[in-house]
Amino acid sequence: MAQARPSMQQLILQRRRAGFVGRGAERAAFRENFDVPPEDERHRFLFHVHGNAGVGKTFLVRELEQLARERGAVTAYLDEGVGSVPEAMAAISAQFARQDHRFKELDRLLATHRERRHEAESAVVETLEPQPSPASMAAARASLVGLGLVPVVGSLAGALDAAQLAHGADRLRAGLSARFRNQDDVQLVLSPERVLTPVLLGELAEAAAGARWLVLFFDTYERTGPFLDGWLHEVMTTDRHGALPANVVVVTAGQRPFDTARWGGFADFVTDVPLGPFTEAEARGLLADKGVLAEPVVEEVLRLTGGLPVLVSTLAESRPGDPDDVGDPSATAVERFLKWEQDPVRRAAALACALPRRLDADVFRAAVDCPDDEVDALFGWLRGLPFVSDRGDRIQYHDVVRSPMLRLQRRRSPRGWAERHTRLAETFAGWRAEAETGLPGDEVWGSEEWRELRLAESYHLLCAGARTALPVVLRDVVDACGEGAVVARRWARTLVEAGEDADAESVAKWGRDLLEELENGTHDTLGLLLNRGGLDARGQAVARMLRGLGHRVDRDFARALVEYEAALALDPELERAYYGRGVTRAEQGDYEAAVADLDRADALRPGKARILFVRGDYHRIMGDYEQAVADLDRAIATDPGLAGAWASRGVTRHSRGDTDAALADLDRALELDPRHVWALVRRARVRRSRGEHTEQLADLDRAVELGPELAWVACERGDALRVAGRNEDALADYDRAIELNDTYASAYASRGVSRTRLGRHDEALADLDRAVELYPSYAWALVQRSAVHRRLSSYEPSYADAERAAELWPDQAWVLWNRGEALRCLGRFEEARTDLDRALELDPGNAWAIGCRGAVLHELHRFQEALADLDRAVGLDPDGGWYRMRRIITLLAVGRPEDALAGLEHYLREGDDLAWAHHTLAQVHLLYGRTEAAKDAVAAAFAHGLEEPTGLEELARAQRRSGQWAEARRTAERMRGRHEAGGAFCLAMTVGGHDGADAARPLWREAARLSSGWELTSDAADFLHAVIDAGLEDWPALDDRLTRLLAEPREWIDVAWLADLLSEVRDSPGADRARLAPRLERVTGERDAIRARYAGTDEAP
Repeated sequence: MAQARPSMQQLILQRRRAGFVGRGAERAAFRENFDVPPEDERHRFLFHVHGNAGVGKTFLVRELEQLARERGAVTAYLDEGVGSVPEAMAAISAQFARQDHRFKELDRLLATHRERRHEAESAVVETLEPQPSPASMAAARASLVGLGLVPVVGSLAGALDAAQLAHGADRLRAGLSARFRNQDDVQLVLSPERVLTPVLLGELAEAAAGARWLVLFFDTYERTGPFLDGWLHEVMTTDRHGALPANVVVVTAGQRPFDTARWGGFADFVTDVPLGPFTEAEARGLLADKGVLAEPVVEEVLRLTGGLPVLVSTLAESRPGDPDDVGDPSATAVERFLKWEQDPVRRAAALACALPRRLDADVFRAAVDCPDDEVDALFGWLRGLPFVSDRGDRIQYHDVVRSPMLRLQRRRSPRGWAERHTRLAETFAGWRAEAETGLPGDEVWGSEEWRELRLAESYHLLCAGARTALPVVLRDVVDACGEGAVVARRWARTLVEAGEDADAESVAKWGRDLLEELENGTHDTLGLLLNRGGLDARGQAVARMLRGLGHRVDRDFARALVEYEAALALDPELERAYYGRGVTRAEQGDYEAAVADLDRADALRPGKARILFVRGDYHRIMGDYEQAVADLDRAIATDPGLAGAWASRGVTRHSRGDTDAALADLDRALELDPRHVWALVRRARVRRSRGEHTEQLADLDRAVELGPELAWVACERGDALRVAGRNEDALADYDRAIELNDTYASAYASRGVSRTRLGRHDEALADLDRAVELYPSYAWALVQRSAVHRRLSSYEPSYADAERAAELWPDQAWVLWNRGEALRCLGRFEEARTDLDRALELDPGNAWAIGCRGAVLHELHRFQEALADLDRAVGLDPDGGWYRMRRIITLLAVGRPEDALAGLEHYLREGDDLAWAHHTLAQVHLLYGRTEAAKDAVAAAFAHGLEEPTGLEELARAQRRSGQWAEARRTAERMRGRHEAGGAFCLAMTVGGHDGADAARPLWREAARLSSGWELTSDAADFLHAVIDAGLEDWPALDDRLTRLLAEPREWIDVAWLADLLSEVRDSPGADRARLAPRLERVTGERDAIRARYAGTDEAP
């Protein structure tokens, strides 16, 4: 089989390498570095080549690339053809792919980045909280300035429904797009390096595993360094984005030395490679290699070139044999470059091809007049010239050569100069028109191909000196600002280059001024164009619209509206200004005005998916679900691939209660964009509504995986874990959310709730205090703090928080329920009942409100109504332990202890306050005389955390009834040590029962003296003093006290307790049973009457 012939490019490369001379030390240092392992301190990871134009930096870098490949390296070469970090990554990926290392994930994300970057003008921030933190907005603004992009804030930023505010505040860290809600995509627009760099490093790691070395070359660093240097420094010296493989070597080449302020501390891994003109020996070596040996000729070349490599190489190519052939020292540089090329066609072609800044075969045909059958050969010759750099699919003259060629042609024939540039401008204009085919008018700027053609057309028009060129190009700069600072800088640089090449200082100054303003982003640049650019009305309107966009991103809505109003005054037909003003008004919460503006935008651009999507979402926020679905249906019909519209419609359908349709829409959104974080979170909420908790957490886990830097996503999963009772796991997510955003009020509030559920009430209060400090109108946090205060028996602060929450949200059932509970704890039962009645009007099925009202009705002695409410609450929420507790208490109040026992058995299996349950069980057992069971219950209560002296009175009573008098006396003494008054009462009962009434009487007097410090309610104190009066045999006092006690409605359990204790006093040795008996009968009679009164109450299951 015949061996394949090498390509033209390969042959040219071989010839150039064969003729490469000089720079021996630099090449040797680079080559030897591959012999030193990365772990060795002598190994260098970075080489920086620098020197003035023409010293041969690019030639050397290309030679180093070949040396690297000879050592088995995979390489990539970049120059000023890239204009941003994402473009640099794309170039690396493309070149590695040609060497069988494909970066599939990076290519996918880069494609998404390019798409989303052009969609950013339709962006609106989705946040469910009122204000982002200043630190968050500063970071977002810094990202925008760095990228030159202005993503639109809006669509979902003002969604202030109760559930959302309850679980999310301050979610605006970065703008969410109205066109795409995927948080990854938003970060991809605002901070592409943060998203793309870890992926690039992962791809490089995979490539490094299969290659000896990876070498990245960054040429023309004086142009690319401003945006690459900081990124490169971060990648190489920090692990912020991940690990860079150790077998990666980086080579940079530019006109300036390294920035010592940035790189000075890393000299131990950097090799500085300064390049100057050739030494005489190097220049002589190059000339000798080309056969230029005659000493007079060599001396003349050295004199004329000053050792500048590009000039030495150019003159050496002509192989002059006589000093006169070298040329007169006063000859122009062009004559020196082309003097020995005798073919007039080639000379003309070389001069003509200097006019375009870059050219390929098509541009060559447009620039050079020659027969078609000679084009390929002539273009091949041109590519082989020493001052021509091959940049892949294009070639470019070295500036040292091109500049004098341009001056020569401009001065020699000004008319010819203008004509040739005009012809080139017309050629590029024709190609631009072809590129516009099929593109809507407002989308051409999103096409990189179109922009490159428009730039070339603009450059040649400016060089031709057309009077209309500068105003047209300045008008283009306005639209370029809409694409971001990276694009706008290309237009500004074109103005500088055209001004310098055409000797048009006014044009060059415009470019320099624009570049200066672009250092701070596009806002001031647009101001410069408005002040000095002579823009027509439409141009001014677009500039104002874009400035409004910038103000809106900064959340300066007042200034944004001023700019939008000015834009519409200049051009009432500017659809984008109506759209922008509408989104701004939505940010201010004026959704009706926002929809009106979007109606006008839709009338000007009927059926535009972006407008329909945003308007539909605003209808959703306003609760107009029918109109929302109508708009979102149209948006989806117009653009079926618009994942955000599917997601928004799914959320709308969820709000309407149609969980099946909601799930289908959100599934479709995620089919279109599997990384759509917002859709994942909202699908998780749908799954929660459907009881699909496993699937809910799976969606939230995936959302956290996709957006590990998104605080609101971590908080969302924490909320789901908290609701599932996994509070420890929830705390980890809340901690992460706060770590990401330490001003995130919702995360503090939710963490406070989980902490209080874990019994960490003081920490909970600190978190809730912080949440309210950050967001004083945060009703959900106020309600939660109110509940924590109640757990700590701080009822006044609880009510204060509840009152403030009710002022903020007077018609929210759960807010009114909370205030009702706070009022109940303060004993303000009628007011509590009013709040709870209103809460149940708003939400008839609210189990908490029903249960709380049952407790209030109990306190109002409306026991039958209380039981009805509590039975209903238990039916609605069978796992609600508090309702069951209150039901047991009410059952005891109406004399149904057997039903209470059944309730306690269930509560002991499912409830959370087991200490209370066992203590209550002990009391019921004592009423039935089951002393051993009572003692066991008291022991269980203590085992579950019941704190003494509570429980000791019941234990002593059970011991007394069991005849364990010594044990009962020890228990009473133990109680006395913890509560003197209660211990004295208990000891009096014990001594009276064992030693007799006379022996107990001094203790009864002591109990009476100490009882004032018992801190009981007046009713409870009366019950206590009735027993003391009986022990003292103070019959008149006992009669008065019983009259007062029994005149009011009483709970059965209290009267039964009194009867039980009076029976024990009656049975004490030496007691006056005859005097006590009729009084005991009054108490037992009332006890039995209460039970009979409620005997008809239906028993709960």
